[in-house]
Amino acid sequence: MPLTVPPPSVTVVIDPGDDVIHTHTALAAHHPPSGRITLHPGPGTTSETGLTHDLRTVDYSVTADFQAARRHYYGSSVASPSPSDESARPADRWLTLPALDRLVSYDSPRPCADPCTPPPIIWRHRPPPVPLTAHTAQRVAHRLHAATAHPRLAAAIAAALFTGASLQQLATARPRDYDDTVATLALHDRARYTDGCAAYPVPPWAGTFLRAAACFTRLLSGEDQELLAAPRDRGHLLRMAETARLRPPQPPTARRKGPAGRVEWDWRERQEAERYEAMPAR
Repeated sequence: MPLTVPPPSVTVVIDPGDDVIHTHTALAAHHPPSGRITLHPGPGTTSETGLTHDLRTVDYSVTADFQAARRHYYGSSVASPSPSDESARPADRWLTLPALDRLVSYDSPRPCADPCTPPPIIWRHRPPPVPLTAHTAQRVAHRLHAATAHPRLAAAIAAALFTGASLQQLATARPRDYDDTVATLALHDRARYTDGCAAYPVPPWAGTFLRAAACFTRLLSGEDQELLAAPRDRGHLLRMAETARLRPPQPPTARRKGPAGRVEWDWRERQEAERYEAMPAR
């Protein structure tokens, strides 16, 4: 149906210099019912503020492979390696890390509703994860940097490696549970599925990831958001770990449940279930 009254003209005001006074004026003038719309940050914004806004609002699956995105937009400065070269590169070899064998454990601790300052961890029910050597820690950090641009996912894997915790327990941490001053991370477990509420020492290589996750989470929604990945992020987290070629110990070929080459994250859980079922009834 043709319009009987022509629409009003549209005036576009662009501030390419991102001047602070112009920006404040434009934001104050934003009033869609009156026909005034302020778009900020806009396309092409390169400031740190714009980057922060984008990270806060974009679905992190969009930024899951930062290197691929960078190659897509800026091109690659080197020729793409051939498949034979790819298989020979050390970065493409799996790092098998026993500390990841509880990542998909079926325990279900919940965060503490009241303020909780737990004591240092005492390993009563399971052995502590073996600390990574300096060389392995460097390799892990490099792979996490290359595999994802999302700070919470990278920090979750880093935390799993020095706590040996499941995703459900990692999800109990809030930004206030990371103390950068004394380098500790508190995880909560009121029902004592594992070791109860406890503070874990953060190794120096992992501190970078925890600090980034804390800053990001506080920008996003303050102190009540998960510091690390949430249980609903399980699929994203496992895919990111596999992209970084990090995995827990795998079953022997004869015990595999899935096709060759697929990571079996629940191998430890299956072993424990089989041992439990084999116990004689009392």
